[in-house]
Amino acid sequence: MYHHSASVARQGLGSGAGLLEPSAPGNDAMTFQRCTWCGTAMYHRLLCPVCQGSDLRTERSEGVGIVRHSTVVHRNTPAARNVSMIEMAEGFVVRGRVMGPLIGIHSGDRVRLSAAKDPVRGEPVFQLLDEPYRAWS
Repeated sequence: MYHHSASVARQGLGSGAGLLEPSAPGNDAMTFQRCTWCGTAMYHRLLCPVCQGSDLRTERSEGVGIVRHSTVVHRNTPAARNVSMIEMAEGFVVRGRVMGPLIGIHSGDRVRLSAAKDPVRGEPVFQLLDEPYRAWS
C-alpha cells in the first residue's frame, strides 16, 4: 500500500487538536469528519471515500458554504420546498434546505448554516448570505 509521507506529518501535527467533546443536545453547530490519514473532509460517513480509512476525526464546521445545485420538490409535501447540495468551506458537500424564495436560490449563492437539523426532515437548514438578485425597480 502506498503511504504518502506528507499525510503522516499532518497526522502527527493535528491528531488531537480537532477532537470535539460530545455536543450538547441544543447545540446548532454542524460537525463533519476528516480522515486522519489522507485529510479528506466528509459528512456523516463510516469510512473515508478516498482511502477507505476508518480513523475519522470529528471537527466543527464554520457553517459557510456555496450552493452547488438546487431543485424544487413538490412530492410528499403540502407546499413546494427546495433541496440543495451545499459545498462547505471545509471541502465537504451536504444536502440541505435553503430558506428563502424558491425562485431566488441559484448555484453559486453563498449560504450560512441557520439550524443544524430541520425538525421535520432532519437535514441542515441554511440561509442566503447575499440578497437575491432583483430586477430593475
